[in-house]
Amino acid sequence: MKRLKFLITAALIALVVPSSHAQTDGARTVDELLRLIEQGVAKDAAEQRRRIQAFEADLAQQTERLNAARAELRELESRSAAAEQQYQTNEARLAEQSARLNERLGALRELFGVLQQTAGDFRGVVQSSLVSAQYPAREAFLGELIEKAGSGSRLPSIEELERLWFEMQRQAIESGKSVKFNAEIVDPNGDKRQAEVTRVGEFNAVAGGDFLYYDGERGNLVELARQPARRYTSVAADYARAPAGRVEDFWIDPSRGSILALLIQTPNLMERVHQGGIVGYVIIALGVVGLLLFIERLIALSSIEGKVRRQMKSAEPSDDNPLGRVMATYQKYRGTDQETLELRLTEAIAQETPTLTRFLPLLKIISVVAPLLGLLGTVTGMINTFQAITLFGTGDPKLMAGGISQALVTTVQGLCVAIPTVLLHTIAQGRAKRIAQVIEERAVGIMAEHAETEGHVRAA
Repeated sequence: MKRLKFLITAALIALVVPSSHAQTDGARTVDELLRLIEQGVAKDAAEQRRRIQAFEADLAQQTERLNAARAELRELESRSAAAEQQYQTNEARLAEQSARLNERLGALRELFGVLQQTAGDFRGVVQSSLVSAQYPAREAFLGELIEKAGSGSRLPSIEELERLWFEMQRQAIESGKSVKFNAEIVDPNGDKRQAEVTRVGEFNAVAGGDFLYYDGERGNLVELARQPARRYTSVAADYARAPAGRVEDFWIDPSRGSILALLIQTPNLMERVHQGGIVGYVIIALGVVGLLLFIERLIALSSIEGKVRRQMKSAEPSDDNPLGRVMATYQKYRGTDQETLELRLTEAIAQETPTLTRFLPLLKIISVVAPLLGLLGTVTGMINTFQAITLFGTGDPKLMAGGISQALVTTVQGLCVAIPTVLLHTIAQGRAKRIAQVIEERAVGIMAEHAETEGHVRAA
């Protein structure tokens, strides 16, 4: 159709061309146009024939592939039918064999159930036992045995049953032994190291004096993040270093770690001190001040007492002790009347008393203030505890007990400071009174001697 339109258009163009002297050129152009059209028609016809041939060849290939696919489909259908038939046959045989297996098992099935239960219970014991730190491969064996005993297609062997009996016997025997073995230990910071471990039955395990616990989930020994008091670890260290056959003392946790865990949760002395807070620090500071004052008074009074004793053996007064200064006052005013001399000696004794009783009132004040500060800290701590109860209720007894315990710490601190301070104050005050009594006795003796001397003079 396109070619026809093209020919008509070319003919019209040829008619429109002028018929003057250009007729020769127009005829040549139309001929060339016809020749080009003829060549294009021929080329299009050849292209169409080539396409038709390629399509016919491709159609033959598609037909061949279709036939091959249909043949393969028939073969697969045949194989599927054969496989389905074989499946039904196998299913029937499997049901028959299962029935025969159940018939032959009989009482063994109940036996395998008991075996599975026993192995499961023993596995729970093994997972938390310290013995597993020395024999770590038992849990995997018990897991395979439990799986095999619970399945209906596999049966435990005689060797596996004998090994289960052996492991149970070994667990019972090792629970009563104290042995040493090398094992991997995990430090509190996560580092691992090899060390010699001393295991005391199923109760405790120590390494170098440090208590360990067995982590059943990871299957390794872990050092406690916080060790108990020194009196426990020192005994453990001595026990670990003891040679075989030697009897040594050892702390045993019969709860297999529960009591030890509670023991290490108990606050130590420094933690108790920090629980007192600011009030507790003030009480401790007062106690330290009181102790320093007592030491100063003890040294000073001891020195004064020694000097007074030396002065009592000498008739010459010395200015380095209270008694010498009182005697010097007598020597200075011995020529006056009896009443004046008595007043001068009383004045001299009164001047020496503050030196002897210095800091003693402050010690007494500390002994009174310390328990009052402890009571103040307890009251404030109880207020905080009741506020926590108001917010969170009384559902957690540990919250109440912990708050009350911390509140009472300041009372304990106050009493711990006040009681020794009272004793120290009594000791220092008694020594000061003893020195003052010696001075007073000596002054009274001097007055008596002076009165006797004056009486003899007047009598003469």
